[in-house]
Amino acid sequence: MKVWVAHEKDTLRTIANKNHLQLEELTALNPCIESPDQNIAGKPVYLPSLSDFTMRHVDAIPTCTVSTDYINNWIPLTSLEDMAKTDYDVLIVGTGAGGGAVLWRLCEQWQKQGKRIGIIDRGDMVLQSHARNIPTMNGERLTKYFNYVSRPLPGSAAEYPGARQLFALGGRTLFWYTFTMRMHLSDLMKWPIPIDELETYYQIAEQTMNVTGEFTTESSYTEMLLNRLWSKGYATAEKIIMAADLTPQSYGRVHTDVFYSSISFFAKALNMLTPFDLAVNARAVQILHDQGKATGVKVMSRDKNSYILKAKTIVLSASTFETPRLLLHSGIKSRALGHYLTNHSFMIGTGTMSRTEFPAALGTLGIMISQTPEKPYQVLMAGPGDFYWYQTYEVKPLTAEVGATFFCYGKVESRYENRITLNPYKLDEYGVPEIQVHFSFSEEDQAVIRKMEEGIKQIASAAGIILISRNGRPAICLMPRGDLHHDSGTCRIGDDPLTSAADQYGQIRGVSGLYVADNSALPSIGSENPTLTTVALSIRTADHIVANSRSNTTLSIKIT
Repeated sequence: MKVWVAHEKDTLRTIANKNHLQLEELTALNPCIESPDQNIAGKPVYLPSLSDFTMRHVDAIPTCTVSTDYINNWIPLTSLEDMAKTDYDVLIVGTGAGGGAVLWRLCEQWQKQGKRIGIIDRGDMVLQSHARNIPTMNGERLTKYFNYVSRPLPGSAAEYPGARQLFALGGRTLFWYTFTMRMHLSDLMKWPIPIDELETYYQIAEQTMNVTGEFTTESSYTEMLLNRLWSKGYATAEKIIMAADLTPQSYGRVHTDVFYSSISFFAKALNMLTPFDLAVNARAVQILHDQGKATGVKVMSRDKNSYILKAKTIVLSASTFETPRLLLHSGIKSRALGHYLTNHSFMIGTGTMSRTEFPAALGTLGIMISQTPEKPYQVLMAGPGDFYWYQTYEVKPLTAEVGATFFCYGKVESRYENRITLNPYKLDEYGVPEIQVHFSFSEEDQAVIRKMEEGIKQIASAAGIILISRNGRPAICLMPRGDLHHDSGTCRIGDDPLTSAADQYGQIRGVSGLYVADNSALPSIGSENPTLTTVALSIRTADHIVANSRSNTTLSIKIT
């Protein structure tokens, strides 16, 4: 209890107002005072205790309700049990560059239309972003971590020994170099798609992936070597083109994914008005089809439970090896399916330059020299050391020499003999036959490799770089077949059923509603990194699916 001595002209009413009390409560505590409006100057007045007063006012404030909803990971997941209860308009198998692009484009085009989209991946969640976006990552750790989460490709040891597989949400885009060159026009001219249409989809892909040639702008290392190369006649030399978001932070908007990966596609799709269901650790083991029409996918969970996911349209983006493997195991066959396996020949060179040739602010080296008819290969120059980037937190010691690395991609013929087949004598843990890779370089491919070696020597000389051995590796060496993860062609698109497993929109021949959207769809890859082209074709396939879902309407191609 608390005592208040009334001031001049005080009444119970004025005291109640001053102390924010209820008049009835004050009257009850002071029964000797006859009237609430009686002048009681000088008299003691009893007030409620401080604890009573505080608790009464706190209780009068509404209590916030705390949500108990949660998601069990950084992106909402759907169980296979729930997905098996849904009839999907489109079901996508695989979450790499192609699968992510299809998902984003369908979500963008089908906003508020009530369409159901599902997407699954046999892998788990490994990274939430491209590995190079992680502050603790550097070149050495990135390579070691990739080797840890990936594994050698079964059935490839004899003829394709460098191949590895990565099963994870986002696929190999979690680790790719983010080089985003368009394929050379001389190669695209042979494709079954009009050049102006390819141009449109390249523009959409480049805008969506934040493709830029400004990553090494104002880098003295890049600028000085570019000038040297131009002066020696290398007219196609230019700053490297990358999928990198260089937009400054502003207005509270955070750009968290400098280097692009398929996770960025998921972020875009998640914030559209078209919901989608995602399941990981979901192994597709069979494509279901009836009377020439795709009907669904048989999927197994990690604990080997089976589910049937039903869909009107199925898009396979499982990889150059897993997509044809799944098709062949499902009894879907054509002359070209699994054939025309293509990759680049891959050569690495290492060199050094005197640090005194450059100003104090060195920057990084990022130069590309495109192919020509006489030089059917592309050379990428990176540095210091093996990479064109480094984290802000990484301390770079000042050395007397500065390193440079040459990555050289050679054009390889698309040949029927290079292929994957099923090995019926080796089954994986899900009962699916393993593949056997058959791959070799032709005489023409070997001739290109010899040109690549000479090309690296000439470029190094023009740039003033001395080629040296590094880490016990020769100054110029040819990497094992399959070491470069540009595998493609095993479900290639085309107009001729004898040489293509899918039509120009990626629909598998003989099965309507079944599409392919990954590197396996590429009819050729020239000497450029194929990821940008795969994304462009996948967006085009998504638009084709949307157009086919509309009756008597025309699809509007939207560049966002």
